[in-house]
Amino acid sequence: MTGVAALAERCVRLARDRRALVGVAGAPGAGKSTVAAALVAALGERDVPAVVVPMDGFHLADAALVRLGRRERKGAPDTFDVAGYLALLGRLRDEGATVWAPEFRREIEDAVAGAIEVPPAVRVVVTEGNYLLGSLTPDRTVVTSAADPWVGVRGLLDEVWYLDLPDDVRRARLVARHVAHGRTPADAEAWVARSDEANARVVAALRDRADLVVDGSGLERHLPAPSRPEEGART
Repeated sequence: MTGVAALAERCVRLARDRRALVGVAGAPGAGKSTVAAALVAALGERDVPAVVVPMDGFHLADAALVRLGRRERKGAPDTFDVAGYLALLGRLRDEGATVWAPEFRREIEDAVAGAIEVPPAVRVVVTEGNYLLGSLTPDRTVVTSAADPWVGVRGLLDEVWYLDLPDDVRRARLVARHVAHGRTPADAEAWVARSDEANARVVAALRDRADLVVDGSGLERHLPAPSRPEEGART
């Protein structure tokens, strides 16, 4: 088991000479938001300023997804403004200025611009999301072209960790989350099977590209229960 304390110490080493950008990837429902928040708290206990900047702040707006015919696939790679996310990560490399990042708000099902402040004093930025390790072509081949923006995302992060959790645990968590936010149990199960699990298969195919695989089952025994819905599979 890799504990939060050990992960925090790993971040401290990465941030020794410059601000570190660390990614936490994983399938929908793996617990990325919870782990990222715990990691930032552990860094704070070590007097290392840190902040979470989730990838899900770059969800395309629901109105745009409807117009593009992608609303029923919300959470798939092409339902994010990946170019905007890539630009933000590049700006976060500049430690001399405050950067403002968007945040996804569940209560309105859309992102709010300029909601997360990253001041110059921040030493570690933790970003979490499904596709930090890349994406797949329609025939499920790993995309390797440097021109692909998801490949560019991976190149801007010092490390990306893959948070692993048994599929049955993830799926049960996702169904419960969707029900808590207004779906019927039947609708929640259908959405998980159709959308969340399609995205999970893409993420799982990229697991071997991670710098570190973290056992989510062992880790979460030492974490508080999630206090808010986690990223992209929020849909």
